[in-house]
Amino acid sequence: MTAKLEVRAPFDGAVITTIEETRAETIEAYLARADELHRRRDARLPDSERMEILLRAAEIMTERAEELALMAAREGGKPLIDSRVEVARAIEGLKLCEHTLKTQCGSQIPMNSPASANRFAFTFLEPIGPVVAVSAFNHPLNLIVHQAGPAIAAGCPVIVKPATDTPLSCLAFLEIMREAGLPEDWCRVVISSDNDLAEKMVTDPRVAFMSFIGSARVGWMLRSKLAPGTRCALEHGGVAPVVVLPDADLDDVVPRLLKGAFYHAGQVCVSVQRIFVHESIAREFAERMAKGADELVVGDPTDEKSEVGPLIRISELERVESWIDEAREEGAELLSGGARVGETAFRPTVLYAPSSESRVSREEVFGPVVCIYPFAEVEDAVAQANSLPFAFQASICTRDIDCALDLAQRIDASAVMINDHTAFRVDWMPFAGLRQSGLGVGGIEHTMRDMQIEKMVVIRSHRLGTAKNRLPRLC
Repeated sequence: MTAKLEVRAPFDGAVITTIEETRAETIEAYLARADELHRRRDARLPDSERMEILLRAAEIMTERAEELALMAAREGGKPLIDSRVEVARAIEGLKLCEHTLKTQCGSQIPMNSPASANRFAFTFLEPIGPVVAVSAFNHPLNLIVHQAGPAIAAGCPVIVKPATDTPLSCLAFLEIMREAGLPEDWCRVVISSDNDLAEKMVTDPRVAFMSFIGSARVGWMLRSKLAPGTRCALEHGGVAPVVVLPDADLDDVVPRLLKGAFYHAGQVCVSVQRIFVHESIAREFAERMAKGADELVVGDPTDEKSEVGPLIRISELERVESWIDEAREEGAELLSGGARVGETAFRPTVLYAPSSESRVSREEVFGPVVCIYPFAEVEDAVAQANSLPFAFQASICTRDIDCALDLAQRIDASAVMINDHTAFRVDWMPFAGLRQSGLGVGGIEHTMRDMQIEKMVVIRSHRLGTAKNRLPRLC
């Protein structure tokens, strides 16, 4: 008997729909077919056809943008105003996949030494092979585009496993790709709550590349079990630091940091979490953040007025609540929030001066919580920012460009935003978690290159490399 999965709205727990989970024998058939498609060179789709499919899919997605935004808001809990932005990004992502495919190329390899005489070498790009993409709930459409879109563009058969909380946006993506002309065997979706089954799929030796977005615990575990030769990219979370110096423009900075902290109820891997503020302005800054947090509208994500939605599951709300209570017991001052809104949402919470040993200071909260720490010397702020085994995106707020550039070099991060929040991203920029925060570089163009191999051809000919043979002549 096939297992059934209930997809529930995180805001009110209502059942949106029930879908069948994918059976083990079906997953095996998907893997076998993906392997066959890759090995049969004559079965591959021409570049021009893949480009047409991607652009057609972007057009269809544009026509259904509001429908897709509402679906994402309902199943994932991200407010509609932000879900619309996600859909717009997903559309641009497909266009970027097409553009990358159209403009990418190999290179010529120098053959100008005595050892390489009479040789000419160049490279071209080929698909790496079957891709398995395991995705997260917090951007249910755009993450799928970032994982499956580059695979399709690169010419790789791809099997996508969306989060069981938010499978509907992925299924809608699959439907759009098929409507755009992609043969069904080139993109398959696996719906499964069986972790053992998912692990078996990911670690199958026929998988050439695994793309994983989710928890560090699961991602690093799966990497340790990959078959020899399987490459991977991991995108986990961070505990994003911000350093605010005395000359920062608080009128400009505070609204940006509020957005970066409480966007999607803080359920973002680069969400603003730790803000280190010079002691001369720390109290004023904290009070402004608390006032702004109190003014945010918390509610039904499908309501146009909502700015903060629910957490994805009740268990996550309970965890966040317990971390806040622990921080308060350990000395943190609660300036705003700290309470539930209904059964599934939580007030945006601002904590002042929590202990460096509290979990809110050491681990990714992944909830609507921001912590503010006063500092006297900037060296202390940098040391605290760099003290954790996570490094992703960071932020510096100051009007002094020299100081900003100096700090950008000293803070451990793959990207440093100046006078902006840590969650800023456009889809063509590199996006990389360092240390325990991930492996490899995300972003459409970068992911696509990960899913390709650069094959070199070396030609040896006595006609190459000598001056007397450079003029045209009859053979």
